[in-house]
Amino acid sequence: MKTNWWEHFFHGIALDFWRAAISEEQTRSEADFINNQLQLPVGARLLDVPCGNGRLSIELAAFGFELTGVDIAVEFIEEAKRNSAARSVSIDWRNIEMRALPWANEFDGAFCFGNSFGYLEDGENVDFLKAVSQTLKPGARFILDAPAIAECLLPHFLEKRTIELGDVTATIDTRYDHEQSRMFPSFTFVRNGVEDKRSSSQRIYTYRELVGLLSEAGLETVEAYGSLAEEPFKLGAHRLLIVTRKA
Repeated sequence: MKTNWWEHFFHGIALDFWRAAISEEQTRSEADFINNQLQLPVGARLLDVPCGNGRLSIELAAFGFELTGVDIAVEFIEEAKRNSAARSVSIDWRNIEMRALPWANEFDGAFCFGNSFGYLEDGENVDFLKAVSQTLKPGARFILDAPAIAECLLPHFLEKRTIELGDVTATIDTRYDHEQSRMFPSFTFVRNGVEDKRSSSQRIYTYRELVGLLSEAGLETVEAYGSLAEEPFKLGAHRLLIVTRKA
């Protein structure tokens, strides 16, 4: 499978399913976590990449930060513009690829949430981390949300599951390829009796491999948490929230 599946996946029913999966409470909790971990004063410049429909950027902008949100999905960027206008917050929205970030040493902090890392091949994933690192001022922090890390995913691995959210039912059939350390989820979305099938792929790194990639990009690990409640990360955690700092 070509690794550019993500260029065509995020539109229509897939985005409707994602919207239904994320509650306002979760968005507020994640924004609070980011605010606490970045340790920045009001007015600091933050980069949200990829930003999706802008839910976290909008919440953090309401705290008084200056946000820039980047995403390749046109539908999400247009929604982000509408939602930020409705909340009366000004955000710089950019519809660009997340490895093509046009800034250098400009941001006081950055974050990548929503299980958005690992879609590409190894070298390309490093390119993304290097692109983020380049945008940061020295000493600035970057938080990576990585729930598909091996220590999280494999202890709870399911080959098949069905999830109903709103008027959408999603059946997810997942194959794990141990030779590539990649999983290949195939989604069947159903709404009003109409099926929409989409395939995806994600590299599954171990914690040690991920820390190595971050280090290669000039990002040193500060802390690793297993939840928004700042529980220490460990085998079997359902989530990895890794806080790094530009060296």
